[in-house]
Amino acid sequence: MRGKTWLAVLGAIAALLLIPPLLSSGSDDDVGDQVRGLRVLVPNSPGGGYDITARTAAKAIEDAELTRRIEVFNLPGAGGTVGLGRIVNERGNGKLVMSMGLGVVGAVYTNKSPSSLSGTTPIAKLIEEPDIVVVGKDSPYQNMGQLIAAWKANPGAVPVGGGSQPGGPDHLAGMLTAKGAGVEPRQVNYVPFDGGGELLASVLGGKIAFGVSGIGEYRDQIQAGELRVLAVTSKNRLPGVDAPTLRESGVDVDFANWRGIVAPPGITPGERTRLVNLFTKLSASKQWQEALQRNGWTAAFQAGDDFAKFLTSENDRVASTMKELGLV
Repeated sequence: MRGKTWLAVLGAIAALLLIPPLLSSGSDDDVGDQVRGLRVLVPNSPGGGYDITARTAAKAIEDAELTRRIEVFNLPGAGGTVGLGRIVNERGNGKLVMSMGLGVVGAVYTNKSPSSLSGTTPIAKLIEEPDIVVVGKDSPYQNMGQLIAAWKANPGAVPVGGGSQPGGPDHLAGMLTAKGAGVEPRQVNYVPFDGGGELLASVLGGKIAFGVSGIGEYRDQIQAGELRVLAVTSKNRLPGVDAPTLRESGVDVDFANWRGIVAPPGITPGERTRLVNLFTKLSASKQWQEALQRNGWTAAFQAGDDFAKFLTSENDRVASTMKELGLV
């Protein structure tokens, strides 16, 4: 009887070894199709570029059934470096990412942030977006020529607002525009806002002479006639926007902002691969392609190590541009 029992046990063990498991072992390095319970941190206020990009991406991911129930939340402050500090301190959290872009690169540099993008896990660059020079419908400036004339005559009396801190995209675009127009950048009265949403109220209320921000944040107000675009910073005119480029307006400048996704440090290779795969699938989805067209964004997908190299080069570019403009 005892021999039969041992034979039965051995037979059961052999069966387990021969039959492949039906389920994954569930270890952190198993690469599945979905990232469940994903949270997206937005390091500026609702209505800003990072916010719109994050919420648009989350909806497209869910509509494309790449994963479910993504939570997007805002943690604004210090040009995005408050959010950056949070992401760096969430070491090993493979279910958290942050929407970010050129503005965070600049804020790290100008705010002397204790947290650095080199301390994150780069996941993907998603888009590029030109800035616009925009005024309220009641502004006395009907075109860039009139604005530049007033700006050159008295730079301090023509305040320009941007949805980023010094060193961020709106600031750099404004300063490069000033230099190209013959206005000394150090004389420019730049008023920073924590995202395009906060900037909008000041443009509409005439509290600043003009704003510089991303086109995607203001399309509704432009189409409603509340805002007037004087110029776009892209190399070519934008479809659906009745405005010349800066170069057509006599300012020898073209400029593009970009946005992407980073994760906390210390996540496992499997978690990193899952996140890279998720945003790679997003970039190829019909839902994302429609969002790009709707928001006037340019696809600029770059993932993993390639995005990490890009971040390093952007940090160097911001530092040299700030020095060139005499702003540091």
